Amino acid sequence: MTLSLFTSHRQRQLEALLAISRALTSRLELPSLLRTILAYAAEMVQAEAGFVALTTRDGRLRLAVGYGLPSRVFEALAPYLAQIDVRENLWNEAELRKQLEIASEGSQYPLNQVIALPLMLEDEEVVGGIFLFRSGSRGFTAGDRTLLRDFADQAAIAVRNARQVEQLREAKARVEAIIENSPNGVMILDPHLRVETINRALSDLVGVSPEEARGKRCSEVLKLENVTGEHLCLEQGSPPPPTGIWYGEGDIVRPGHKRVTVGATYSPLFDRYGNLANIIVTLTDITRYREAEELKSTFISVISHELKTPVSLIKGYASTLAREDAPLNKELVRESARIIEEESDRLNELINNLLDASRIQAGALTLDMEPISIVRVARTAIERYRTQTDKHRFLLDFPPDLPLVLGDEKRLRQVFDNLIHNAIKYSPNGGVIRVGARKEDDSVVVFVSDEGIGIPLEEQENIFERFYRIDSSLRRSAQGAGLGLFLVKAIIEAHGGRIWLDSEPDQGTTFYFSLPIDDKAPPASS
Repeated sequence: MTLSLFTSHRQRQLEALLAISRALTSRLELPSLLRTILAYAAEMVQAEAGFVALTTRDGRLRLAVGYGLPSRVFEALAPYLAQIDVRENLWNEAELRKQLEIASEGSQYPLNQVIALPLMLEDEEVVGGIFLFRSGSRGFTAGDRTLLRDFADQAAIAVRNARQVEQLREAKARVEAIIENSPNGVMILDPHLRVETINRALSDLVGVSPEEARGKRCSEVLKLENVTGEHLCLEQGSPPPPTGIWYGEGDIVRPGHKRVTVGATYSPLFDRYGNLANIIVTLTDITRYREAEELKSTFISVISHELKTPVSLIKGYASTLAREDAPLNKELVRESARIIEEESDRLNELINNLLDASRIQAGALTLDMEPISIVRVARTAIERYRTQTDKHRFLLDFPPDLPLVLGDEKRLRQVFDNLIHNAIKYSPNGGVIRVGARKEDDSVVVFVSDEGIGIPLEEQENIFERFYRIDSSLRRSAQGAGLGLFLVKAIIEAHGGRIWLDSEPDQGTTFYFSLPIDDKAPPASS
């Protein structure tokens, strides 16, 4: 009879261990695994209640799952366990009695027996413990402890596996977060060059959502123009996947968006068998570097041309005047002196503009702020330019009560000179040039309009850039280094204002800029 009971008990234990083993391989969630282990363990030793506690990173204990105990017991046990260091003797009689006392006070059973086993891995690392309670006077035996050892081993394996899975998930989440929030575009390809995922930066660059990109060929998502270097993402055909890092450059061109130049790095990833697993494509926006190179080239080209012309004229007329055999008369001397003076002024203006551009770039543009009458500055500028054209008619459009502005008069004269000069230069057929202003809230908005050739819409956003000159036959023949509007914008923004324009081809252009009102000064008289 006793042998039959033992055999039945042992069979039940084996069935329990088999069920736990199945759960261990089919479930990755730690709480459900621990509940299964705890329920079978309690049943095998006829315990009414119990819990599993796991170690934290600082070596303390936290409740993981419970069995047969009301929540108030766990609320009492949690702070107690949090004070215990598992590196000390957690399993001594005094500690177990303390736990039994806490469990008994809150339980519906008169619990008076307790048993505990550490959850220990092969390297003897303690990852937690199983604690079981029961009523009655019959204590837990050495056989019960031996029986629970198998359950404790299973629980330790479950904890290790679950923690490894948790670490993998955390590592994966960190990598995904880094990729998603990277300022560089990132695309992950399979060995067949099909997209597995793209991050937000690349999605913004190419205008394709991650959902739309998934499963497409690389060339369908990353469409490059002006390609140089090594590339996998090509429209027609693809080279074999790289065995090392590839690098190439190209332009991403989308309708309605600014051209973006990118550097593409292709990095292969191999599995442990040496097979290609993925290709990581990283896109870096190198537009600014390319623009800097183009700006340098433009600077050399424009400045060399703009300097060469006045220097050549000055040298030519000076040489003529210096020749002993030249038939000099008053008219020739006067004309030569006039041209030398004009070209010297032009050369001086170019040098000053370059110096101002350098100061702006270095953040060293200084202003001498004082109350100023915009009407007076505008009228002075117009009178200066009236003598330079007989094709244009100038109109002033200022209200009588326009308030004074706070500004640097010298710099504001520079603004008016540039805008009026451009209005004359880019309206070769003449017409009306209107200069005026109006008060808006706490600012004065000034405008300079012409009836000239206008500015194409697609080029208006670049008009204030350094050395930028719009591509047209008139603009190619017109003198200038492309610094005037760059300086105008910098000066207005240094005053705390802003500048903008309204223009249509063949309809003329109006430039507007705002300046802060000097609220301490009375209105200016016109």
